[in-house]
Amino acid sequence: MFQRIILIVLDGVGIGALPDAEAYGDRGSATLQHVAASVGGLNLPQLEAMGLGWIDPIAGVKAVSSPTASWGKMIEKSPGKDSVTGHWELAGIILDQPFATFPNGFPEQIIASFVESTGLHPLGNIAASGTDILRHLGEEHLSSGRPIIYTSSDSVFQIAAHEDVIAPDQLYRICRQAEKALEPYNLCRVIARPFRGTCAADFYRTAARHDFPLKPPEETLLKLMQNQGLTTYGIGKIHDLFAGDGLTEFIPTGDNQDGMLKTVEALSKIKQGLVMTNLVDFDMLYGHRLNPQGFAEALEAFDVWLPRLFAAMSVDDLLIITADHGCDPTTPGTDHSREYVPLLVAAPLTSASVNLGVRQTFADVGATVADNFQLKLQNGQSFLSGLNVHS
Repeated sequence: MFQRIILIVLDGVGIGALPDAEAYGDRGSATLQHVAASVGGLNLPQLEAMGLGWIDPIAGVKAVSSPTASWGKMIEKSPGKDSVTGHWELAGIILDQPFATFPNGFPEQIIASFVESTGLHPLGNIAASGTDILRHLGEEHLSSGRPIIYTSSDSVFQIAAHEDVIAPDQLYRICRQAEKALEPYNLCRVIARPFRGTCAADFYRTAARHDFPLKPPEETLLKLMQNQGLTTYGIGKIHDLFAGDGLTEFIPTGDNQDGMLKTVEALSKIKQGLVMTNLVDFDMLYGHRLNPQGFAEALEAFDVWLPRLFAAMSVDDLLIITADHGCDPTTPGTDHSREYVPLLVAAPLTSASVNLGVRQTFADVGATVADNFQLKLQNGQSFLSGLNVHS
């Protein structure tokens, strides 16, 4: 039905607490709604026209009379609220147990495995935000050369190092060694966190971050498509989140603007298949750093860019905009939030918008993409036939 599908994941842009959010410490979280309220309303004319205001009330965003896109929201069926779980579910994998987390730091046996595999004795081993850990331990790292190990509420083993002390390529090698040592512990990701600066007051993380996640345990939408000779093009964190599995081509990005540029460029390169883009700034720069103003400005910048994407789309393209979890910058704590995610679906071939309702799993997106290419995923319910498509 559609030759190309563009799937854009707005990292961390949730739209209200899920029924089980309280179990995750996220009662009352609502990323989009709270960001909008904190800045006196969002200016999102493109997303408003697509039907964002129909999903849930958002300050500044009207429920327009004739939306240009179909709309709905989705429940995360897998346990957890991290990016890997969210993206895997979008691609058709529903986990039955969450990844292991270590809110009090890693046990001795994990640190011992790291020391044995790398020969390095780390600093830290606490749960902390990336900016706080650099303020507390960055200068000691500079003087000692010891890498900084830390985690968060997510299932991550993060290794921070100044680029002049441990160069990024060397840090990546250390992460790969750690990844092998951590295999028995069901940790989702090892993350390299390079940083620069001269002292605690001016340390900052660089764009050389690199994720080393587990490989998906089952066949994803990406792998299914790749096996059928269809192009799968990952932009931004997509390669890291899927450990490269199932991607025909991929390109990293420096920020949202770069990701948006690369998405348009990808449409000039592929004739048929899937372009999957992750825009990470909402989560990384603003959600975790409790910055609703920056979050709002990033949303408005994305909205301003959308006409460029529409102009690059062909008549037989389909656009899906969604998210992977919430990251409410107005609630206590800096971790992700367990939320519904928005769903907007638009295409020149669709003659009228429809209410897609509350989807019971993110995997409905993967099932829809698979359905379009006459493939079948194990999980999810396609909404392709529910779109008003004309020939």
